[in-house]
Amino acid sequence: MFKLAFLGTSAAAPSARRGLSSQIVSYRDHRFLIDCGEGTQRQILQSGIGFRRLNRILITHGHLDHILGLAGLLSTFMRWEAIDRLEIWGGGWALERIHDLLFGVVLRGARPPIELDLIPIEKGILFEDDGFKITAFPVVHRGRDSFGFRFDEPSRRPFLAERAEALGVPFGPERRELVDGKSITLPDGTIVTPDEVLGPVRRGTRLVHVGDCARADNLVEVCQEADAIVIEATYLDFEIELAREFGHLTARQAAELAVAAGARQLYLTHISRRYRERQVIEEASAVFPNTTVARDFDRYEIRRNP
Repeated sequence: MFKLAFLGTSAAAPSARRGLSSQIVSYRDHRFLIDCGEGTQRQILQSGIGFRRLNRILITHGHLDHILGLAGLLSTFMRWEAIDRLEIWGGGWALERIHDLLFGVVLRGARPPIELDLIPIEKGILFEDDGFKITAFPVVHRGRDSFGFRFDEPSRRPFLAERAEALGVPFGPERRELVDGKSITLPDGTIVTPDEVLGPVRRGTRLVHVGDCARADNLVEVCQEADAIVIEATYLDFEIELAREFGHLTARQAAELAVAAGARQLYLTHISRRYRERQVIEEASAVFPNTTVARDFDRYEIRRNP
């Protein structure tokens, strides 16, 4: 299961009700901040999520509405000493701008009081821990070096409780050992193997965060069977030419991606002030009913599609 928190959901500039792009994805003890628009640190405080363990930031691309909040966030970390190491992952062009912002404006030649690493992103696995993986994939948007991120929970074999009960496996550590792939011996000498109480291998939960993009037809494979897709919906379909001009998607195009990929749930963000929320949800849900237009401070649990 992944936990998804939206901190900012507005396109290009903040509105009275929406801050600039930023989300947090949590998995067990890991937390990842995706993008850091202006005002993100205030959104973190207002959400109650807090700064601890928020030491990995994934940047989709280098446009200012996705990175300006890094300056304030670093300044806060320097004062509060909430963390001792900060990793910022991004494409080459994004990291160039981030370097100028942090080292040229915030630090102005001073040595960072915390360990600060700017890590280039390339296509492929970014992070892996005990089967949990984050994969980066290229996204077409204005400029260069834009990326999306796929979060994959480890595959597992479900424990068949009824089968275990029929075999006389007691509740307790014996069941944990079977889940861990170890055989056990019952008090009467019967040996029970994992294959007797574990079902077929099932893929874990899959969350795909696309962010801003100009086309979605090339993302079907990476989004295949996602339990949730987070993606922009900056325009409505009647203004599709404007969307193409500025390198963005319409709500309909985002929904069409969800259908083509066989996704379970679609979360739309990067919402323009030019439309009412109702217009966006109506256009997308007509194509893909399981659509949500995210609002600031919305939180969701993303689970494996049964």
